[in-house]
Amino acid sequence: MSKGNDTARTPVHLYVHVPVCRLKCAYCDFFSVAVFDLPMSTAELAEALTRQAVAWSARGLDARPLETLYVGGGTPTILGPSLATLVSSLRECLGFAEGAEITIEANPDSLDDRLVDLLAEAGVTRVSLGVQSFHDDVLRLLGRPHDASRALAAARTVRESGLALSLDVMCGIPGQSMGSWVASLEYAIATGAQHVSVYPLSLESGTPMAAEVLLGRLAEPDPDVAADMMTAACEILTREGFTHYEISNYARPGFESRHNTAYWSGKEYTGVGPGAHGMLSATTARAAGLVVPDEVARVRYAIACDFTYGLDEAPRADIETLSAQEAAREDVMLGLRMMAGVTVASVEDAELTAVLERMAGLGLTECVDGRWRLTARGWLLGNEVFSAVWAGE
Repeated sequence: MSKGNDTARTPVHLYVHVPVCRLKCAYCDFFSVAVFDLPMSTAELAEALTRQAVAWSARGLDARPLETLYVGGGTPTILGPSLATLVSSLRECLGFAEGAEITIEANPDSLDDRLVDLLAEAGVTRVSLGVQSFHDDVLRLLGRPHDASRALAAARTVRESGLALSLDVMCGIPGQSMGSWVASLEYAIATGAQHVSVYPLSLESGTPMAAEVLLGRLAEPDPDVAADMMTAACEILTREGFTHYEISNYARPGFESRHNTAYWSGKEYTGVGPGAHGMLSATTARAAGLVVPDEVARVRYAIACDFTYGLDEAPRADIETLSAQEAAREDVMLGLRMMAGVTVASVEDAELTAVLERMAGLGLTECVDGRWRLTARGWLLGNEVFSAVWAGE
């Protein structure tokens, strides 16, 4: 394999996808399998994910310790003690920079005191808990395998361990009232979580919930109701001292997700595991042995959603290449997800500037203190802005 550019270095942000769940939720279209269908033991899966991550350091890149690690899924905590072993192995083989942010996604039903202790000993600093709601009727509709009491207990366990706690909560669910939504937010705040992610339900084709809607047995999610709930969340969380730093994310000062901010800031990151995504500069991709045409500036890849071809040290993957102009537009599109927006100086494309000015005429963007950012209305209609930016028209 060609060594490529000697100055190319391994990305300092790593995402590890653990595509295993206890049960598939009714709304989820991410790649995962039920744990009883896993074609290997959880220990073997953890070992394979480690080997794939470590293989990057042998691809002609100068290795450097990780600044962020995010283990997502699926449900990583379904691996039990093997999850702590995975984190420990990555620390031993790749190294964590001083002060590194190490995040584990968790579901309340598979998180207990012993596992939290093991994760903390392995170097985990942060747990992202997939609560979605603190109301049992909503949880049943979503097909979540936990109830509200279990969610509160898991949140308490994380907080008592000293690890940072982030909660995912979901709005715009058929039958969910504004009162129920506000109460879930109040429960989330009361847990002492330092970070809250707020997502409207997205109805994905092929999921059980989409089938229920298609058959008329479940009302279709109302985007206007979801928008009202997102607005209510913003008002409540900011009033309680959270900073709204990204479209869907709120944090106490100093507890913003550094890993996800790397995505929105156009930083390189490695993704490993079946169904994982990664993004590399063309320079890094070439040094890693990928054949990349001269006109390419950025490479995105998606690893095969398959336990045969997605766990190899050189897994099968779909590759997408971006030109310099496309990469610049992507940076602006992602940067606008952040409430701080992007600098005027970073928008070098005249056509892109014209798009932002047109969006400003529609009340969706604004230019303040040398930065382009979304307005309050643009925040709720972000997909319209992002589509226009990506298309450049």
